[in-house]
Amino acid sequence: MPEWNSDQEMLALVRTHLYSAVIGDICDSMGLRDQYLPPALQPLDRSLRAVLAGRALTVTEQDITEILDESQPWGLMLRALDSLKPGEIYVCSGSSGEYALFGELMTTAARSRGAVGAVCDGFVRDTHQIVDAKFPVFCRGTYGRDQRGRGSVVDFGSSLRIGDVAIERGDLLIGDIDGIIIVPKMAEVDVVTAALAKARTESEVRVAIERGMLATEAFERYGVL
Repeated sequence: MPEWNSDQEMLALVRTHLYSAVIGDICDSMGLRDQYLPPALQPLDRSLRAVLAGRALTVTEQDITEILDESQPWGLMLRALDSLKPGEIYVCSGSSGEYALFGELMTTAARSRGAVGAVCDGFVRDTHQIVDAKFPVFCRGTYGRDQRGRGSVVDFGSSLRIGDVAIERGDLLIGDIDGIIIVPKMAEVDVVTAALAKARTESEVRVAIERGMLATEAFERYGVL
């Protein structure tokens, strides 16, 4: 039986006790060896120590050269933002252009819906405002160029791929300064349960080494390092 009684409790455990590296180690041990998003995706605020953990809302962006419908200049972007649920993360990919996929007002809209962060496979803008809002955002860099007339959201809630990782809406996403990892929903109970156990063991190993135990002895006794 899992150590939690609700999705909110599970996410709280991940944010409090886990981090991307231990989740990645467990995924590797279970044969899920390609769950990390590309390393070019970095936290906008590298001083933010909190772990981003939530459910993915997948958003598909497409490059355009003109606006076909002035009533929806960003395509389905506003509808995607309005569809966010508490605990979700806006996860956007599909753009090949040099323009921003996320900014200050999108941050405000996402937070108002209860979203806990954003991951953009591209650029973002309004950097200082997002950082001041303490809203975790991961991206490839910052660039002030507007997506209006250059990019359009064409779908949300459908399957998405970033790098080698396939992402479905509702998949568990964990991100911190060491990277972003996607845990498929079907495996999340086993992964999180094993990661919690590994994190506890690592704490014991750290204490043992601090008290003088050799690394080889620690690995022989505990099986982790």
